[in-house]
Order: sequence, then C-alpha cells, then structure tokens
Amino acid sequence: MTLRLTIPEAPSDADREAVVAPLRAYNISRAGDPHIRPVAILLTSEDGNQVGGLWGRCAYDWLFVELLAVPEEHRGGGHGRALMQQAEAIARSNGCFGIWLDTYEFQARGFYEKLGFEIFGTLEDHPVGHRHFFLRKHLAQA
Repeated sequence: MTLRLTIPEAPSDADREAVVAPLRAYNISRAGDPHIRPVAILLTSEDGNQVGGLWGRCAYDWLFVELLAVPEEHRGGGHGRALMQQAEAIARSNGCFGIWLDTYEFQARGFYEKLGFEIFGTLEDHPVGHRHFFLRKHLAQA
C-alpha cells in the first residue's frame, strides 16, 4: 500500500480519529487500557449559566487538567481552589497517583504551586517571550 500526505483545509473530528485510532491501539498494546474518564466541574451562576470551571480526564492513573477558567470578576473568591480541591477528590476516587497540568507564565503558575504542584518541565518562547510550564502533584496513596 502506498501512502501519501494530505492536509485537510478544515480538519474534522473524523480526521482526528484517523490519527488517534492507531495511536490508541498501539498504546493499549503496550500499556493496557488507559481507563479514560472525562472530568468536568462547572462554575454555575445563580441564574443557571455555566461561566467557567475545570475540564480534564483521568487516564493511565493520572488526572490531566486540560482547562481551568474562573471569570476575571470572580477571581480571588476561592473558586479556583475549590475547583482544584474537587478535582483532587475525583482523582483520588479514581485511584490516580497524581494530577498534571500546564500553564503559561502569564497565567497561574504561583496558584498551582501554592496547591502543592511542582514544575517538571518548561518550554521556552511559547509564546515567544514567555514560558510554558508543566506541573504535577503526586497524591499520597492511602
């Protein structure tokens, strides 16, 4: 079979799945089922509007926090801490060994470090003139 490169003008979910499927199969053959579980913890206003929150997934015994957003007008009110505490409780209940995430230097590095996270990697000039940090927190096992 001859393969060629194609570049879709507007990549679709099907295009992503074409890449993910063989990678997923390979990973499972080497490391077993990742037991992927999506995690969503939403901030909801009094009128029922979802205005922020946390989005991530448990996989291979770690919780990856992909997104965390607290609207600017609500920062400093403990919402970020509450989201992360709830995420940690979810991680523990799923038997995770730890939590990992990434943040830019102009975002929330100090916030995560106050919660016990440590840097395990830094990407310089992403975006140019800034650093992108990768942090983790090991969870004590009971």
